[in-house]
Amino acid sequence: MPASPDLDLDLLPADAGTDAATATVLPEPAPAAHLAGLNPEQRAAAEHDGERPLLIIAGAGSGKTNTLAHRVAHLVLSGTDPRRILLLTFSRRAAAEMGRRVERIVDRAVGGSGAGRAALQWSGTFHAIGARLLREYAETIGLSPAFTISDRGDAADLMHMVRHDLGLSEQTARFPRKETCLAIYSRAVNTQAPLDEVLRRHFPRYAMWEEALRTLFAAYVEAKQDQQVLDYDDLLLYWAQALGEPALAADMGARFDHVLVDEYQDTNALQASILLALKPDGRGLTVVGDDAQSIYAFRGATVRNILDFPEHFSPPAARVTLERNYRSTQPILAAANAVIAQAAERYSKELWSERASAEKPGVVVVADEAEQARYVVERILERREAGLALLSQAVLFRAADHSAQLEIELTRRNIPFVKFGGLKFLESGHVKDVLAMLRWLQNPRDRIAGFRALQLLPGFGPKTAGRMLDAIAVATQPLFALESFTPPAAAEPAWADLLALARALLAPASSWPAGFEQVVAWYLPHLERMHDDAAARQADLQQLERIAATYASRERFLTELTLDPPDASSDESGVPLRDEDYLILSTIHSAKGQEWKAVYLLNAVDGCLPSDLATGTTEEIEEERRLLYVAMTRARDHLDVVVPQRFYVHQQPGYGDRHVYASRTRFLPNRVMGNFHSRAWPPPPPVDAAPARSALPAVDLAAKMRKMWR
Repeated sequence: MPASPDLDLDLLPADAGTDAATATVLPEPAPAAHLAGLNPEQRAAAEHDGERPLLIIAGAGSGKTNTLAHRVAHLVLSGTDPRRILLLTFSRRAAAEMGRRVERIVDRAVGGSGAGRAALQWSGTFHAIGARLLREYAETIGLSPAFTISDRGDAADLMHMVRHDLGLSEQTARFPRKETCLAIYSRAVNTQAPLDEVLRRHFPRYAMWEEALRTLFAAYVEAKQDQQVLDYDDLLLYWAQALGEPALAADMGARFDHVLVDEYQDTNALQASILLALKPDGRGLTVVGDDAQSIYAFRGATVRNILDFPEHFSPPAARVTLERNYRSTQPILAAANAVIAQAAERYSKELWSERASAEKPGVVVVADEAEQARYVVERILERREAGLALLSQAVLFRAADHSAQLEIELTRRNIPFVKFGGLKFLESGHVKDVLAMLRWLQNPRDRIAGFRALQLLPGFGPKTAGRMLDAIAVATQPLFALESFTPPAAAEPAWADLLALARALLAPASSWPAGFEQVVAWYLPHLERMHDDAAARQADLQQLERIAATYASRERFLTELTLDPPDASSDESGVPLRDEDYLILSTIHSAKGQEWKAVYLLNAVDGCLPSDLATGTTEEIEEERRLLYVAMTRARDHLDVVVPQRFYVHQQPGYGDRHVYASRTRFLPNRVMGNFHSRAWPPPPPVDAAPARSALPAVDLAAKMRKMWR
């Protein structure tokens, strides 16, 4: 990459291979009062004038969120209307937290008189912002403003319905399951790659079905359009397609003076195309991220977006690199720097910290997985006795099943733990029932939601529900179709209640959140009829009711809940009480963005990290390296990387159950091991530990035993 001429912002050289020590260091500007707490690089990012696009390379623990919040606050304090700022994040919670920080900064800067002055009206995830814009432009682009958004489960069900109608589920050779079909479709949409390439690279066993899948996806799109439904991927696809029209692109782009994107390394090709279409010249555009933490290729994200960002513009985007780490000790950072320095392509940076320590991160060699579990538990308990709470410690792993042996040991030792990645809140059947009814009465042509909602009634099976939905599909007034339908005899007692609910929620004057309360009141008798643990499930509905009350309308509630659901249901997640102390178990992917005082990384061996399923290409191997880097940089004070030498593998074809031997991960070659304290566990006993034995007389015990029975 050629060096940028805007030297006051290019605090690191643009050439990724250049030593950071040669970076241009400029005099520090006198900061405005609200920027006084920032370091020089953070301040340069916050004060960038926006005439050129800006790329902020934010190393792990470098204050990325704080920097971005100060940049937005500085824009507001410099006269930018907050209604003309678009902030794109990867979770609703991140957007809300960013908004709160911005308001606090502005409020302090104006002496406490800035209440509401910095409220961001356009802040949220790509999908949520896409949904809002699509509703505003719906009639212009041929969408119904009343479209509903299906979650992944409903989208898979619709895919299955179309698949069945096309006769693809009856093939002699096994056709992909509905979830796999949706995954293939989603990968093609988000990566903007041809279907044959997606199949060849990611789903090779289904390449034979390319033409059938094309037919299926075309029918799936048509079914969604007929039902006025968009799936998760459509929110980006329709937005990107709309921006492909010059007039629409100009109109949408003109609404925002500044567009800022967090976690840019996690964007996919479709999201990057949206961003570049909104601000084709880059004016007012800021993206923040870290190429070394790009670990979501399985979701369609590509590290190329952040690596190639500067060269999309002429002159290239300005760049600020945040290298000061406020989280980890210097020895941990030195080890992490050494690991990521081996990457084939990256932005050059050296994380550093003022937190000195004499403790290097450990590489601990153990015999097998059982010894690994015992070692981790012993170290956790040692540190707890020394005053480090369980909640300040975390065990990380590449794949969810890697913690199985440890979970057994923790249970045996009565150590409470929470494993991230369990049942999601919206996957609970009772929650899905209520949301299906809400979605169906929001859009009666939503066949998947209606199919589930109608079958809550006694006497309603798939055929009867299908007949009802067929009648609605051809009716000009859905309510008239409902009122004209003759239900099965078994459903008659409940039918009148359903009609009353439909009349209330389909009415133009339907209020919110009263509409949610009406649906729950209607559903409770069915909940008690279908579930023995109705009381526990009702607690989830009360939680959902509290969430619903925070939204202005049913449409906003359904949209936001689908795009950014809560983590887990109250009765099924297994999370201990809030005042309990418990250990955190997490995959590395789920741990991104988190930090703990002590981190233990399991199975740092080839085959696990990198996973033997992710070594087919150079790109996959490089992402596995970044996973190790992300895991290491979660640790504040203590880091243990555990290397089991042997695994017990079950039922390998041609071999049966057997032990296999493993080698330390290729990402920790000998040349980086000087940054670690390497040791074996348990340590071998001292050579003179066993007392010397004097010579003993020989005894024929066998002869003595024979004499006993003579």
